[in-house]
Amino acid sequence: MSLVSEILLWLFVVNLGLATGAGLFETRIVLPQWFGRTATGYAVNGDAMRDLDTGRRFWGMVTTLPLTLLTLASLVASWQAPPPLRAWWLAAALLTLLERLGTFAFFIPTALRLQRAAPGASPSRLIGWWLRLNYLRLALNLLAWLAALRAFSLLRALG
Repeated sequence: MSLVSEILLWLFVVNLGLATGAGLFETRIVLPQWFGRTATGYAVNGDAMRDLDTGRRFWGMVTTLPLTLLTLASLVASWQAPPPLRAWWLAAALLTLLERLGTFAFFIPTALRLQRAAPGASPSRLIGWWLRLNYLRLALNLLAWLAALRAFSLLRALG
């Protein structure tokens, strides 16, 4: 395997690990500030969403562009890797691609919509969906990271 492919896999593993850890942090620390439980479901705290603005302050620099580009590059590079490295790297890239597609199609537009929700508006069902699907997104990130770590360990064994 080429040095460029090795560096790409290394960057992919590191970025996936960072995204997974940050996603867990956001789920436990940030989301409770954005979405509060009410007697009838959930309420959005648009001010907290706008004040924290994790999308532009953090995620844009960590995943929106970098992880997306690393995922696309990994889809190409994994096809050229020898077996069994190919299977693990490709699995990691496909899982991450699925997570990236969900993020761009649902999570980002929904977060922007919730940020703009009128004070007192309570899109409880939408918030509930966002929170539940976020656990699926975290699971995809974790599984992708574990698969990428396995690919990296096979790379070291082949090396």
